Amino acid sequence: MGEMSNFQLGVIGALFLSVASSVSIVICNKALMSNLGFPFATTLTSWHLMVTFCTLHVAQRLNLFVTKSIDMKTVMLFGFLNGVSIGFLNLSLGFNSVGFYQMTKLAIIPFTVILETIFLNKQFSQKIKLSLFLLLVGVGVASITDLQLNFMGTILSLLAIITTCVSQIVSLIYILATI
Repeated sequence: MGEMSNFQLGVIGALFLSVASSVSIVICNKALMSNLGFPFATTLTSWHLMVTFCTLHVAQRLNLFVTKSIDMKTVMLFGFLNGVSIGFLNLSLGFNSVGFYQMTKLAIIPFTVILETIFLNKQFSQKIKLSLFLLLVGVGVASITDLQLNFMGTILSLLAIITTCVSQIVSLIYILATI
């Protein structure tokens, strides 16, 4: 029972750290772009990717995970899609409020499910569909009440959602193929 309790505490701690770091990054990015006038979303994306690379490199050196070989085409495709996705997310943040940006990120989940249903014939339970419906309603309500909504920001958010969904599905297909 003690091991399961420690595992649950570890999962809760990791989830909390993930949410806290994600929210902190969004707030810092928004402050950089809006309050401090930093207009280089692509540079910001490059820095995020470099920090991710360095962190994963250190984690690999510490043997925190096992590496697997991947063909270069897959790496390039995933890297390109992921970079474009992050770029659109950062541009979206620059044109939208933090609230609308967070709603954009939440909308990625149901749209990924929709694409998986259409293109991969994946089936989801009624509970999952109901949860996603409630999420979409919440996204809609939050978006309607966001007064900083604009055309360019909306287009960038839609592009961010599309590229992120495609990136996640491509990585899912690859992961399932290697298992």
